[in-house]
Amino acid sequence: MDLHTAYPALSDLKRRAQRRIPHFVWEYLDSGTGMEATKRRNRQALDQIGFVPSALHGPIEPDLSVKLMGRTYPLPFGVAPVGMSGLIWPDAEHQLARAAAQAQMPFCLSTVATQSPEDMRPSLGADAWFQLYPPKDPDIRKDLLTRARMAGFSTLVLTVDVPVASRRERQMRSGLTNPPRLTPRLLTQVAMRPAWAIGMARRGLPTMRTLANYTQGPMKARASNAHVGYLLRTSPDWDYVRWLRDHWAGPFVVKGILRGKDAAELERIGVDSIWISNHAGRQFDAAPATIETLPEIRSACALPLLFDSGIESGLDILRAIARGADFVMLGRAFHFALAALGPRGPAHLVELLSEDLRANMGQLGLRELTHVRATPMIDLAKPAR
Repeated sequence: MDLHTAYPALSDLKRRAQRRIPHFVWEYLDSGTGMEATKRRNRQALDQIGFVPSALHGPIEPDLSVKLMGRTYPLPFGVAPVGMSGLIWPDAEHQLARAAAQAQMPFCLSTVATQSPEDMRPSLGADAWFQLYPPKDPDIRKDLLTRARMAGFSTLVLTVDVPVASRRERQMRSGLTNPPRLTPRLLTQVAMRPAWAIGMARRGLPTMRTLANYTQGPMKARASNAHVGYLLRTSPDWDYVRWLRDHWAGPFVVKGILRGKDAAELERIGVDSIWISNHAGRQFDAAPATIETLPEIRSACALPLLFDSGIESGLDILRAIARGADFVMLGRAFHFALAALGPRGPAHLVELLSEDLRANMGQLGLRELTHVRATPMIDLAKPAR
């Protein structure tokens, strides 16, 4: 089967993924929080960004490479962290890490993944990043940094936009709890998804293996949607960021920034990159679209800017770069691809995004990605004159 004919866009992979994973897993992956206005805003704001096509520019051979934090990547995107990734598809973390290594892309492992840093060592490529939900206990903090470093993770990503558990009402309605409990209702859904069920039966229900060493003893009461990680983490402050900068020798990224003044202060502290994100609409339902915050943050600092939330195509990646991003990370998209096609899915998504980038760069006469910032842009939400 020709995958490009059967699944020519991410939307095709998304539809197939929904047919292959249980409903409660789908709700976990696809949902936002509240009325999901922020999730919709991310998409709508991207759709409003238009470009004026070029003409008579001759043949174009687009260069998709990008420099970021001292490295040159052949593509301007990578795999963002997703908590409980192995619940979405069996063995997801290893499969995504191997696909990223093959494509020479960054792969970022979540603190609340279903594989530990040590588990991941055989699958990691040269650009393994570890995403840290900030532990309150300094001993746990130090131990996590040591474990990540020893396992081969070169870049630390501190997430700062999850000070408390969000509601995620769709997820709660689905019946999913943390840790997952297969009630009769959920077992009925599992029985309708044999490929997912067989894979899980071989491996057992996923758990947050990174945190297993730190959660011995009686558990405190918590909301059904608040996983064990919330018992260990704190809401970080500026001193916390300074401590991490002093204790992590490699590249250090802070994820979840939407204000220019925060970006400027992080640059003064000495972080290596800022990750602009509204957690894909999963945390706060009155946040601006991530793409809307890019120009202010780009003006406020000279650091490399990573970007996520709402990206669905190569054209969206160009839109983000045009507004000031240096690199784009995708979380949901790679999980849609994996759930849709198994191990073939991530590589197919890489091809889709790459081909779409080349096609749109050809329309705009761009030989290099950053040249898009000089391309005339228009607001497609405004009526044409």
